[in-house]
Amino acid sequence: MESRYFAFYPGLWVLLISLVAIAQKPGAPCARCPRNALCINATFCRCNPGFTSLSGQTIFSNPLEICIDINECGPPFYVSCGSFADCHNVEGSYYCECTSGYELLSGGTKFKSDKENTCQDVDACSSGRHQCHNSTYCINVRESYRCYCPHDGVTTSMPLNSLNTTICKEVPFSSWTPPSGVNSQSLSHFFDKVQKLSQDFSPALAENTIQDLVQEVDELLETPGDLETLPHSEQHCVATNLLIGLEDVLRGLSQLLPNGPLTLHAPAGTELSLNVQEQGVGDVTLGQSQAKMLLNWDVVKESGDLGPSVVGLISMTGMNKLLAEAPLVLDPAKQAVLHETHKGLWQGVSPVLLSDVNSAFLSNKDTQNLSSAVTFSFSHRPVTPGPQEEMLCVFWEHDQDGCGHWATKGCWMVGTRNTSTTCQCTHLSSFAVLMAQYDVQEEDPALAVITYVGLSLSLLCLLLAALTFLLCKTIQNTSTSLHLQLSLCLFLAHLLFLTAIDRTEPKVLCAIIAGALHYLYLASFTWMLLDGLHLFLTARNLTVVNYSSVSRVMKKFVFPVGYGVPAVIVAISAASRPHLYGTPTRCWLHTHKGFIWTFLGPVCTIFSINLAFFLMTFWILKNKLSSLNSDVSTLRNTRMLTFKATAQLFILGCTWSLGILQVGPAARAMAYLFTIINSLQGVFIFLVYCLLSQQVREQYRKWLNAVMKIKAESEKYTLSSRAMSDDSKPSTEEL
Repeated sequence: MESRYFAFYPGLWVLLISLVAIAQKPGAPCARCPRNALCINATFCRCNPGFTSLSGQTIFSNPLEICIDINECGPPFYVSCGSFADCHNVEGSYYCECTSGYELLSGGTKFKSDKENTCQDVDACSSGRHQCHNSTYCINVRESYRCYCPHDGVTTSMPLNSLNTTICKEVPFSSWTPPSGVNSQSLSHFFDKVQKLSQDFSPALAENTIQDLVQEVDELLETPGDLETLPHSEQHCVATNLLIGLEDVLRGLSQLLPNGPLTLHAPAGTELSLNVQEQGVGDVTLGQSQAKMLLNWDVVKESGDLGPSVVGLISMTGMNKLLAEAPLVLDPAKQAVLHETHKGLWQGVSPVLLSDVNSAFLSNKDTQNLSSAVTFSFSHRPVTPGPQEEMLCVFWEHDQDGCGHWATKGCWMVGTRNTSTTCQCTHLSSFAVLMAQYDVQEEDPALAVITYVGLSLSLLCLLLAALTFLLCKTIQNTSTSLHLQLSLCLFLAHLLFLTAIDRTEPKVLCAIIAGALHYLYLASFTWMLLDGLHLFLTARNLTVVNYSSVSRVMKKFVFPVGYGVPAVIVAISAASRPHLYGTPTRCWLHTHKGFIWTFLGPVCTIFSINLAFFLMTFWILKNKLSSLNSDVSTLRNTRMLTFKATAQLFILGCTWSLGILQVGPAARAMAYLFTIINSLQGVFIFLVYCLLSQQVREQYRKWLNAVMKIKAESEKYTLSSRAMSDDSKPSTEEL
């Protein structure tokens, strides 16, 4: 029976034999053992290392038993990893790891017990294992590090790479200091208040600080005090300092504000509009009572700087007081158009501010070349441009010397109405709308004719006077020598003026002509001064026995002074500002930066000194006239000497003073008077020093008699020759 059974189930027999063999293999899992357990002798189970049975038995046979993980890092085991290390449990095992800020001496990361512990502190700052922003400095502390700001920085917390990172920003007030070389109590008092705001500054009170700062600026501009007494050039430097400093401070303070708009109004008219956004999208508009600004948020964040995006606009009504008479520099292309339009008669431009001064700023400091234009709308008083006037959108451009001027580069006008103007600019600064009044010299044919005729006549008279002083032996003395040099300098100056004053091209030649005219006219005035001095000394020595000392003294220094002083003045002027020799319309001195006073200054000085000489001479002639030696015998006629002194003063400076008076309603009349008298200056010299001199008239009479005698002898010789010729004709006919 059994043999038949085994014969019918051979496959089952083979399977049983295989299962027995597997069950008897050491460590093999039993089919009824739980997970993470091994079978022992095909009967019992034992949990793997790192696990324990739920019942706590080491060997078990209960099919419902399970093996759970042993937490070696917790009770009751508490594996010791040693100092500065932590135990980490994993399924079926554990490992030790150094705490944050420490690492194994071997450079590894894991170990099993305190015997293997070599954890030591890691200097995260020196090793570069820190996340401090580059605006901070790192200091290592036990198990960690700290990020600190410099003493002049403000700590802010900004999101960076999903972390709250410490970022340092410069204290807004740290770089704002008074302009150098400006002495003003009002300005010093203002910066004392700014210093107080800086000392009391707290990032949490940034809005209060902004409000106080705007209030202080508003008060300074409303009551500038002694700032109004400063020269205009210094006022422009103060305005530049205030505009730059206020913009920088407001930019820094605004980034500490919460998101959203902010508008402030000061009593005297100063207005501030701000908008702060973490991620601005689209266009942003800032509006005030006198100005509006429209731009895109992408322009604000172009720099890629961390922190919120800030756009601000501040309008300052009182700033117009400091920027009065500020110069306007037009683009070269605009200047070329004006020169071409007015055919060389354009002389300059006089700007008149129409709107308030408005400063725009962004959190992005690089605003000199924006990717898209910013649109401004400015309100201003009603105005209608005249024939030689133009509305311009301008900005305040800073100079290297800390001052500035109005400019138009990068700004253009979109449209204008009676009380408002819209502008666009590709950069940011301080902006305004002004009326440019172009100074165009109107052609006056009558003045041109008077100038050419008068100068031609003057040249002829100066030539005759110079020849008289050279050839008339009876009048040659120190006074005659002075008159000769004066006549020669004026002759050359008038000749150069008449032939080359309009030769503006090439510019180098024009500058040389302007320098030569500068020298020749200054030399003429210097010789005029010496002539006035000689006249005074002559009158003074009427009461002195030894009058001949006057001639000796004059001869020693007359030529070095007469030609040397003008040369020194021109040399200093040319060395300091050579580019101001020659204007676009005339080869003369430029009026920019007061350069014309290198000529007018000496002229006014000579005029004042000659006036003093005249008054003293007149006093001497009135009270102390006497004839004490033969050298003054020609001055016995008091009235003639007084007349010469008066004519001397007239010739020496009165004619040129009329040129300074060509302003206002009387400018045209003064222009005619100046042109007529100044162009006939040579005629006056010839009249006073030649025709009114008895000795010269006698010499002219002698010359005239000699000429008449020669002419009579020539005619007599001609008649005699004709008579002899007539007498010889009959004899010839008879033959």
